[in-house]
Amino acid sequence: MSTVSNDVNQQQCDKKPCDAVTMVIHPKEKELGGFSVRRVLPYAQQRMVGPWIFFDHMGPAQFPAGDGINVRPHPHINLATVTYLFEGEILHRDSLGSLQAIKPGDINLMVAGKGIVHSERERPEIKAQDHQLHGLQLWMALPEKDEEIEPAFYHYPEADIPHTQVNDVPIRVMIGQAYGIKSPVKTFANTLYIEADVQCGQSLVLPEAQERAVYVASGKVDINGAVVEQYQMAVIAPGKTVCVEAIETARIAVIGGEKMAPRHMFWNFASSSKERIEQAKLDWQEGRFPKVPGDEDEFIPLP
Repeated sequence: MSTVSNDVNQQQCDKKPCDAVTMVIHPKEKELGGFSVRRVLPYAQQRMVGPWIFFDHMGPAQFPAGDGINVRPHPHINLATVTYLFEGEILHRDSLGSLQAIKPGDINLMVAGKGIVHSERERPEIKAQDHQLHGLQLWMALPEKDEEIEPAFYHYPEADIPHTQVNDVPIRVMIGQAYGIKSPVKTFANTLYIEADVQCGQSLVLPEAQERAVYVASGKVDINGAVVEQYQMAVIAPGKTVCVEAIETARIAVIGGEKMAPRHMFWNFASSSKERIEQAKLDWQEGRFPKVPGDEDEFIPLP
């Protein structure tokens, strides 16, 4: 595993309340393939954070033997999906012929481009026993010049994702650059995605980005005087130096990147063009998307 030492000088946390946090998002519960998720983005007052247009927290969910995640084939256009698991496993299949078990710590990047179809299920040996699932699934908008590129699939095993420690806080740089290290995961725009495990009383100054948000997957944190609870996302004001201090031991995800033009969204489609989404809807209804090899018999109808 790539380990990078780091002596970045972290500034002291300023606990006085300030205007660094512009909004705290409370997620909505959504049903997805037999279990519920917390949907954080898109949010009515905050549609995007940098290129990130979608953020789901899956689980933690416990499944008895014979049950589990079962998301039938469905399409995407003009975006890229990122799947990252804390616990459990998902079996990814797509219309390019990809077949990949996603395990904790891996980064699964699927680039929809001009159109792709995928399913998310489980291997029989996983489903045959009691098991759990816990992780994050995100979508990023592709820059307008890349929206109609050829679809692609990239898988990065846990060992390839670089990590470091800052102020004794372990950090993984999932996508983009932070704290002097760079992730190997492919990007299309300036993108930030890091994960940190912050013990009670520890603090961390966040890396800079044009737009940023902090999601608290577990625990409770103080962000420049604003308390952010488990399952909440704090949107950060541009240009602010931001310090996260753990009130309770916390796992956080920091997302962000360059500000992008708004995107239109419908179901699993996101595009800079409303007309392109209408075409995708018609293409799915009329069977013009490709099939998923090994998972050809089922599909999710257009809502």
